[in-house]
Amino acid sequence: MTFSIRAFRPAAFLMAVLALTFLPALAGAQEFPDYETPYVNDYAGLLPADREAELTAALTKLREETGVEATVLTIFSTADYGHYGTIEEFATALFNQWGIGNAETNNGILVLVARADREMRIELGSGFPAAFDETAAQVIDSQFLPAFREDRYADGIMTGTQAVIETIARPFAAGTEPPKVSGGEGGLGILGWIMGGFFAVFVGAIAFGGRIAKKFRACPQCGQKGQVDVSKRTIQSATRSSTGTGEKTITCAACGYSAVSAYTISRITKSSSSSSGSFGGGSSSGGGASGKW
Repeated sequence: MTFSIRAFRPAAFLMAVLALTFLPALAGAQEFPDYETPYVNDYAGLLPADREAELTAALTKLREETGVEATVLTIFSTADYGHYGTIEEFATALFNQWGIGNAETNNGILVLVARADREMRIELGSGFPAAFDETAAQVIDSQFLPAFREDRYADGIMTGTQAVIETIARPFAAGTEPPKVSGGEGGLGILGWIMGGFFAVFVGAIAFGGRIAKKFRACPQCGQKGQVDVSKRTIQSATRSSTGTGEKTITCAACGYSAVSAYTISRITKSSSSSSGSFGGGSSSGGGASGKW
């Protein structure tokens, strides 16, 4: 009886090893879910039909009135799309893949809820100042997470997204600072205090810049410098169909001069947003906040 041993072929062996090494990685390459609408994509099934319709109406109204593109996405897990990193990385990449927000103003907002991961994220377009990151963290802690911890996902998504509209989207569209959001259960904790400290430094820097500008501003009545304050406030936000109005107040501490004048806020042009069935090509550089429950 004779036995034959096939010749060892290094090239074939190497190709087999490479195939076994890289094919699983290619099969698990990261993907992103497609969106069916630019408003609500509830792929985790967390919203009853009536509440999804209510949320869609609110986000549609926001877009029509301000041009801000805000969208809600629920999924089971980022791992379902081949992602095994952080939710921050996934949200930023998906945001840019979809092109949420206007390409010029980068005003997009993504509310992402990953049910099985027990994580969520509010991802903001790169047009949002850093002050809105703190507001996003406050909204997550006070509006989303308390309900999520009790498995009341529909309640948390509804109240949380409405808070996003009122404290992030509309103030940004109006050109005003975001309002403070009342704390949720247990407040913001140590991390919240740390973030609040950074926010205070940011606000302090803005105030310092304002004092520098004030130093060189002359009063139109007495001509003295360093005593003039100028403030602006939005009275009526601009929309696509009409211009907005604002009020400018100038006061001088030296001579008591005071003058109030109105100014017009340009209406939002059609180019401020894409068609209602898609996004406008916006991008994010990673701004926003995340939360776990």
